[in-house]
Amino acid sequence: MNYESVFIISPELPMDKVEELTAKAVKTIEAAKGIVKTVRQLGKKRLAYSVNKFREGSYVCMELSGNGEMVNALESFFKFNDSVIRFLTVKIEKKKVVAKSAPKKVEVVTEKSQVTEVKQNEPTAE
Repeated sequence: MNYESVFIISPELPMDKVEELTAKAVKTIEAAKGIVKTVRQLGKKRLAYSVNKFREGSYVCMELSGNGEMVNALESFFKFNDSVIRFLTVKIEKKKVVAKSAPKKVEVVTEKSQVTEVKQNEPTAE
């Protein structure tokens, strides 16, 4: 299964500690037999509302692959770490391809002249 995990770290932590915390999260994933595909540190951003009296936080986004036990291990790591103020892990599913339907023809028949009009800018066969 593929997952995406985003977590927000306290803005009081310096960048070297943010990188260290991210490395610990990656080790936790690998210890639970998961695979880390990408890690993006998005930097400090302003939060939409205050969380634990913080108005901003350092964002980290990771794409993962593994099983449910790996997700449980990662989320318990986030829960027991006081520097992580929020986290969210979601399962990524493959996008389903939906075929587009052909435009439908709309025919209008008038009784007096028996003229057929086809709308939607399509050529008529007269």
